[in-house]
Amino acid sequence: MFGVRYRYLVILLLAVYSYLNILFTVGQRLFDFEVSKTELFFALLGVVYIVWELNRLIENYLPEIRNLFKNKVHPLILLFVASLINVVIAGVIVLALLYLTVGMSFPLQRDHITLLLAFGFRVNLFLNCINAIVFYMNRTKKAQLEAEQFKKVSAEAQFEALRNQINPHFLFNSFNVLSSLVYKDPDTSAKFVGQLSHVYRYLLYSQEKKVVLLNEEMEFIRAYLFLLEIRFGDNLRINIEKFDDQDLYVAPATLQMLIENAIKHNIVSRKMPLTISIWKESDMLVISNNLQPKEIKEPSTRVGLQNIVSRYLFLSNRNVLVREENNHFVVRIPLLSLEEK
Repeated sequence: MFGVRYRYLVILLLAVYSYLNILFTVGQRLFDFEVSKTELFFALLGVVYIVWELNRLIENYLPEIRNLFKNKVHPLILLFVASLINVVIAGVIVLALLYLTVGMSFPLQRDHITLLLAFGFRVNLFLNCINAIVFYMNRTKKAQLEAEQFKKVSAEAQFEALRNQINPHFLFNSFNVLSSLVYKDPDTSAKFVGQLSHVYRYLLYSQEKKVVLLNEEMEFIRAYLFLLEIRFGDNLRINIEKFDDQDLYVAPATLQMLIENAIKHNIVSRKMPLTISIWKESDMLVISNNLQPKEIKEPSTRVGLQNIVSRYLFLSNRNVLVREENNHFVVRIPLLSLEEK
């Protein structure tokens, strides 16, 4: 506090307040000898100034002083104890100058120094109280800032963990498909491997990104759908609206995970084809599939939908909306603008 930028103005205002307070309470005769109002004011100003500046000097060297006590003594206690000595120094200097000004002889009289020290100790106590308040306010502000930084780092770490779930999840499902094809249809398997490498290249490209352009995600999905067509043929029907938006973003692999979930939890057959539709609705991307749950549910890794919901909590103040509407499972994903990402 003592190093505050406008300290000289504060010192002046405190001296003026003290001067007016003394004039109001005891009048001009603070001492038992004649002093003018100007001399009295400058005497008070001198005490405040010297105490403040000596405290500022001590404050600058507090780290070194604390080291002498092995950092076991609170800095405010050290500063306060040192400031008491500063008051004595200030009182002696100012009273000696006042004696010289009014033409009095030395040594300094005990009653005079006692009066000036009493004033100095009161001012010093006030300054140390304000300094303690500032000290703890700064410490609280620092603690809050560190807490916010920790939350940010923690959130980034959680987001990274969520993002890193995508590739293993995708590989697990893709290799399952490939293993079912490799012996049945080698040619189709070869095509599948080619498209798989193309798709996985996109995942590697987007791995370090929090968001990707909607158009990029849609190009990836069209390549990914080729893999699904090999597996399901006409049993899986996907309708995709054409998108021309160049400045909208989504979390990478969002659509792929939603399509995987739809296939995983619903019947996909010739008699009961699964239809998945994707379209834009205002500032949301809508993914819908007809509900035809499997009688025997597959074990869930709890990665897909929850991963998407959790990732969007970090990316936007708008939530992913999940509902059942007219026997359809509908997920609405916020389309992110440049400001949000």
